[in-house]
Amino acid sequence: MKFVSVVGARPEFVQAAPVSWALRKAHQEILVHTGQHYDYAMSQAFFDELDVPAPDYNLEVGSGTHARQTAAMLIGMEDVLLKEQPDAVIVRGDTNSTVAGALAASKLGIDIVHIEAGERSFARSMPEEQNRIIADHLAGRCFCVSSKSAANLAAEGIFEGVYVTGDVMLDASLHYRAIAREKSNVLERLRLTPEKYSLVTIHRANNTDDPERLRNIVEALNAVGEQIVFPVHPRTRNALRSIDAVFAGHVLLTEPAGYYDMMVLEENARLIATDSGGVQREAYYFARPCITLRDETEWTETVEAGWNLLVGADCRKIVDAWHTFQPPAEHPPVLGDGTAAKKIAEILGE
Repeated sequence: MKFVSVVGARPEFVQAAPVSWALRKAHQEILVHTGQHYDYAMSQAFFDELDVPAPDYNLEVGSGTHARQTAAMLIGMEDVLLKEQPDAVIVRGDTNSTVAGALAASKLGIDIVHIEAGERSFARSMPEEQNRIIADHLAGRCFCVSSKSAANLAAEGIFEGVYVTGDVMLDASLHYRAIAREKSNVLERLRLTPEKYSLVTIHRANNTDDPERLRNIVEALNAVGEQIVFPVHPRTRNALRSIDAVFAGHVLLTEPAGYYDMMVLEENARLIATDSGGVQREAYYFARPCITLRDETEWTETVEAGWNLLVGADCRKIVDAWHTFQPPAEHPPVLGDGTAAKKIAEILGE
């Protein structure tokens, strides 16, 4: 069979790797990079590190408003699909690349496969929530991380073609972590002692585009008094400049971390604070306490397991959680067992 596989943002590059390995053993895969993440640190560096096959197409869409970015992707995806005539299009996650790939395929009558289906934050105002709902309702095959994701789909009337396979990002994490430990020297480079620092990532528009929320988060980071490593997303760097943010000496701002460096930073952090869905999951893989700088999350499994705490952008809540949050001793495998890609490839092969 022939599949067109769509990626566009950093988490999707990670998700694509194990699926590509499994699929290409028996099928043809055409990889399309929309160019949603377009600078080297957020895009090409990941392909280089992960040894993901080079994209067959790069639409080079770049940044823009949601409408302009999605429209440009739709035009580019339609051209690719008309040329390649695949049996199915694979989309993953919740980005504009996801919804553009699903819409383009749907309009051309091509089957759609959605990996990481059924995740819901129940915040309809979030672009990511809108994207995943649309993709789920267009897809003929929905591959879910957990039974909770499948239940979310059932509540929306989606029963057929739903499979619980686990999280493909866990597959990637298990495969790469030994390589990361060998290749990354980030702890030595940044002079960090394992479990003597916390790791922070901020990139969601809800935080970066709201000056009050961003100021509250900066205030909290300055107040915690513990060494913090903060790899700064390009969007976040611009937002911090716009509010004239000043950080205390214990907050170390760095360039965006590559995948191997990020894995090592996550595995050795005492605590992780983030607004990223991917980092929430990676914190869970490594059994690191995670405080989420959002008012809701689609990864409710990690919250219910007691390893992820929602604190929003409230300075006092963030600081209190920083010093008091203690996950339970139990760490159930709520995100799967690391064999999701193999299961997906087997089901698609049928």
